[in-house]
Amino acid sequence: MPLTNTELRYYDSNVLRLPADKRSEYHEQVDRLIGHLTEKIRDHTSFRVLRVVKAGSFAKHTILRKTAEDPLDVDVVFYLKGEESLDQETYEGLSEQIYEFLIAAYPNKTVEQFMIQKRAATVVFTGTGLSVDVVPVIAKKGRPDYGWQFGLDGSKTLTCAPGQIKFIKTRKDVDADFRTLVRLGKKWRNRHIDDLKPLKSFMLELIMARLLDRDGKVAKLEQRLCDFFLYIAQSELKETISFAENTLPLGAFKNPVVIIDPVNSYNNVAARVEEAERISIVEKARESWEVAHFASAENDTEVWKELFGPRFKVEE
Repeated sequence: MPLTNTELRYYDSNVLRLPADKRSEYHEQVDRLIGHLTEKIRDHTSFRVLRVVKAGSFAKHTILRKTAEDPLDVDVVFYLKGEESLDQETYEGLSEQIYEFLIAAYPNKTVEQFMIQKRAATVVFTGTGLSVDVVPVIAKKGRPDYGWQFGLDGSKTLTCAPGQIKFIKTRKDVDADFRTLVRLGKKWRNRHIDDLKPLKSFMLELIMARLLDRDGKVAKLEQRLCDFFLYIAQSELKETISFAENTLPLGAFKNPVVIIDPVNSYNNVAARVEEAERISIVEKARESWEVAHFASAENDTEVWKELFGPRFKVEE
C-alpha cells in the first residue's frame, strides 16, 4: 500500500524540516556576522554595502535539519557598490579582505574553520555546526536585485538572489507540498552522496519545479516522488530545463546537463556536471524508482529506509 500524504508529511515535519527555534537561533548568529562585516566593509574598503540577502536553501525554507550526513549552510549575499571597472584582481583583493575581517571577528575557539571557496568565504561555527557562505556580489546599475558574482577562475555570472527565492516561493504558493518534496529529494541525495554529489541543491529544486510546471499539483506525494526518480531515469537529464520566468533568447550550452537559471537565461546551473556524473545520477534515480515501487507495493517501511536512511519514520 502506498504511503499516505499524512505519513510523508509526518516524516518531513518531524525528521527533515528545520525546527522554528533552530531557525531563529541561526538567524541571530548570521545577523551578528552580517553586522560585523557590514561595518568592516564600510570602514576599510572602497565599497558600499547596498543590501544583504540571506539566500540559498535557508531562505527558501528547503533546508534540512543538521545531521551527520545533512550539512547546515546559509548563503549570505552582500550587494556592493563601487569599483565600476571592477576586474578579477580587485575582486580577489576584496575577497581576501572579507576573509581577514572574518578571521579577526571570530577567534578560533568559536569558529571551526575558515576557507575561501570558488565564489565565497566560508565560516563554520563550532557550537551549532552552521556553515555560512559570504558571497560578495557587485550590484548591477539599474537592476537593484541583480549583481555580478565572480569565480576564482576569473569567470563572472549575473545573479539575482531575491529572484531565486521568489521562484521557489511561487511554486510553494501553487503547491503547499512543494518544499516537502524538495526536502525529500535532498535527503535522498545526501543519503547517496557518493553517486549524487554533483546534483546540487539548486539543481534538485529546479527539477522538482520543472515537474510541477509540467504536471501540476498531483494529489499523491509518493507518486510525485516516484515521478521525480522516473523523470531523471527516463530523460537521462538530456532534456534542457527552462522556465516561464526565463527571458528569451536562452543561452546555447554544450554541457552534458542543462538546467537554466530562472533569473539568468545565460547561466546553466548544471554546467559543472560531467558526463560520467550524469550517468551516475541517472543510474541511481533508476535504481531508486525500483526500490520505491517495491517498497510501496510491499508496504514496507524498512525498504523505504534504503532510500532515506535509518531515521525514516511515518508515525510516532
